[in-house]
Amino acid sequence: MKRWLKLAAGAAAITLATAGCAGSGGSPDAAAPGGGQGGTLTVWLMTGSAPESLTQELNREFEAAHPGVKVDYQVQQWNGIQQKLTTALAGDTPPDVIEVGSTQTPAFEAQGVLQDLTGDVANLNGAQWLAGLKASGEYEGKTYGVPFYAASREVIYRKDMFEQAGITKPPASNQEWLDAIARLKAKFGSDKDFQPLYLPGQNWYALLSLIWDNGGEVAKSGGKGFKSTLDSPGSKAGLEFYKQLVDASGTTAPKDNDEANPQQAGIYGGGKVAMFIGTPSELPTAAKTDPGITAKTGAFPIPSRTGGAGAPVFLGGSNLVVPVNSKHIDLAKDYLKLLTGAKYMTQMAAAGTVPGTSTDVAALAKDPLGAVMAQTSKNGRTVPASPKWGEVESGQNPIKDMLTAYLTGKKSLDQATADANTALDKIIGG
Repeated sequence: MKRWLKLAAGAAAITLATAGCAGSGGSPDAAAPGGGQGGTLTVWLMTGSAPESLTQELNREFEAAHPGVKVDYQVQQWNGIQQKLTTALAGDTPPDVIEVGSTQTPAFEAQGVLQDLTGDVANLNGAQWLAGLKASGEYEGKTYGVPFYAASREVIYRKDMFEQAGITKPPASNQEWLDAIARLKAKFGSDKDFQPLYLPGQNWYALLSLIWDNGGEVAKSGGKGFKSTLDSPGSKAGLEFYKQLVDASGTTAPKDNDEANPQQAGIYGGGKVAMFIGTPSELPTAAKTDPGITAKTGAFPIPSRTGGAGAPVFLGGSNLVVPVNSKHIDLAKDYLKLLTGAKYMTQMAAAGTVPGTSTDVAALAKDPLGAVMAQTSKNGRTVPASPKWGEVESGQNPIKDMLTAYLTGKKSLDQATADANTALDKIIGG
């Protein structure tokens, strides 16, 4: 109880502390002899995560293997999910299997509301877990989250424009990238609406690649919290190159907003953009404007300053967790075992995401854009595993503020990074 109360800081955590204690005193299986045999297994997955054909087949197979058990499968919306999860995990009868965003997972791990799955890793195909996502499911040396799926960013480009500009192969180094921008500008620059690279000022997921590629970090673990390192030489170098890309391309993307405002894929679909940094899942948005753009589109890894396989990439994705108050823990683990097996991970890859518990990405590699994502995911990383990182993304994001201040000239490189460090430390520093 002391650990629980110590971690219960803030309104959401107070809700967890007051509502969750009553249900956490006994063994998870005590209320359901035999680990919850029979009854209903409630599963929450997020909208857009798994194809309906997959979940229907999965649930039928699970029910057939567990006579008397019914799967209550529910699709949740991302909007408002943080509070909904907080309430559910605090209760005595939470769902039994839940999909949680990778950056949300550390907070729930720290609050003590997730079942320890350390002893089940080997049984859940642990040897093939996606390394870049695995860390987000670990806390204080134990495993609470199982990687479900991930996606990473790449440079999506117009093959026809590259060809017309005389660019015979995708750039692999930063200098080659800048050279490609110059060639595209020389070829199409007479059109005032043309942009070699559409790059919003607050695409901080893209910035992460450049920071990591230069040896920088957003923050490092230290003591009971994290210490921001946005003012390190490597981090500054990444920010400087971001500005080089913005300036070289002459992009008209807003410097005070991100890739979703407006939707960058929609801008790409307008036919006046040669490149943008995004995920393969964005291409259908572009195709709404120009159905023929898919055939004209290719992809390559975000170039590295040293060339080679590309810069490290941010892995966005989800983990699968079991609430500590679940009354069907054994059944929940069986469900995880089935979902994380080769059969359903292959279907996840075929649907266009990087499978979390399988190194087999052959199904993903059949798509040109998916093949690049499969390649770059091997060099994928996540944000600092701070229990408070959710506050960074949901609040006044210091990294976004840093980008806008530097790109608009309101602050120097040194001032922008120093101020971002101070702001970030206030959130994740302790």
